[in-house]
Amino acid sequence: MKTPVTVLGLGAMGTALARAFLAAGHPTTVWNRTPGRSPELDTLGATRAATASEAVAASPLVVVCLLVDATVRRTLEGLDLAGKTVANLTNGTPAQARDTAAWTGEAGAKYLDGGIMAVPAMIGGPAALIFYSGSPVAFERHEADLAAMARPAYVGSDPGLAALHDIALLSGMYGMFGGAQHALALAASEKVSAVRFTEDFLLPWLTAMLGSLPRIAKDLDEGPEGPAGSNLAMQAAGYDNLIDTAVDQGVDPALLVPMGDLLRKAVTAGHGDEDLAALVPLLRAGA
Repeated sequence: MKTPVTVLGLGAMGTALARAFLAAGHPTTVWNRTPGRSPELDTLGATRAATASEAVAASPLVVVCLLVDATVRRTLEGLDLAGKTVANLTNGTPAQARDTAAWTGEAGAKYLDGGIMAVPAMIGGPAALIFYSGSPVAFERHEADLAAMARPAYVGSDPGLAALHDIALLSGMYGMFGGAQHALALAASEKVSAVRFTEDFLLPWLTAMLGSLPRIAKDLDEGPEGPAGSNLAMQAAGYDNLIDTAVDQGVDPALLVPMGDLLRKAVTAGHGDEDLAALVPLLRAGA
């Protein structure tokens, strides 16, 4: 018999998590603050708990997927968590994860924080990934159970590391899409077809440029191997053209301005002969 699992929170993501557990054959207890949410889970075999306390008591593994960090504390605080593994998949910050790990630990639970790198429709499929950090004992015990939702990737015993990985990847995504949206706004300023521009030029260009990320990462870990192929002094000198073109075309340059400021800061700090990896340390506080 597979491990019984409780899912707290039946929003779109929580419902998808519960569905995945049920599909994998786990006895699944569900609870939501608003009763009756996601009734289709009843027909799939879920047991609906009347209270959060009843739901937690039903399973050794308690998966939490609520709206915000404060809701997690309001829901779990005061419940009997002794001997439970709490896998908190609520989106949050590293600091919040460490705080939650502390008070759930004081309540007798083993804690795993999770960062979901998927949309609800991907849960249970091969492309879904969830980062975990926290108790290595709990992860080893429940790795196979957690795999029902998505590929589990354990990133360390510090409870904040899953949230850090999650936020870092989301930061990369939003930065990339911000640049793409600016590019599309420029194209639209001259009535260029968004579909043709994206399919023929933007997507292939971004895909090619993403290929430089492993080299940037290696430079950060090991130091640059040789002279920059495209040094920062040259890039900073040409960057004003991006801003000026945006203004001339009636496009707000707000998404581009910070990168130009960072390039100039790097050159002023003596990094003009280096490549893009030199920008990363400058983003750290106090740099």
